Amino acid sequence: MAENLIHITKENFEDEIKNSNEPVIIDFWAGWCMPCKMMGPIFEALAPKYSGKIKFAKANTEEVPEIAQQFEIQGIPSLVVLNKGVEVDRFVGVIPEPGLKQKIDEALEKLNE
Repeated sequence: MAENLIHITKENFEDEIKNSNEPVIIDFWAGWCMPCKMMGPIFEALAPKYSGKIKFAKANTEEVPEIAQQFEIQGIPSLVVLNKGVEVDRFVGVIPEPGLKQKIDEALEKLNE
C-alpha cells in the first residue's frame, strides 16, 4: 500500500482516525463496487502528494460495516474528511483526479481558516 495510505480495521480505527493529529480522508469502498474500482486508483495516486497534510485511509464496508454505519454511509464510493475525529466534508461517487484534488484542497483550506 502507498505511503500515507492506511487500511482501516476495527483494531486501528481509534488510533489512526479518531486520535489522529492530522486530518484524515477515508475512502469507503467494497470489492464488488465498480465505481469504487474506478475511484480507488485515483484516491491512491493522490495519497503520496498529501503526505504530512492529510492522512489517506481506505475502509472496506464489507470488512468494517460498523464503521461504515457509524458514518451513515449509504452509497459508495464515499470519501469522508475528518478533523480530530469529526466529519468536515464528504464526497460521494467517482471524481476524476483533478476534481478530487480540488475538493481536498478546499477542505484543507476550510480547516486552516
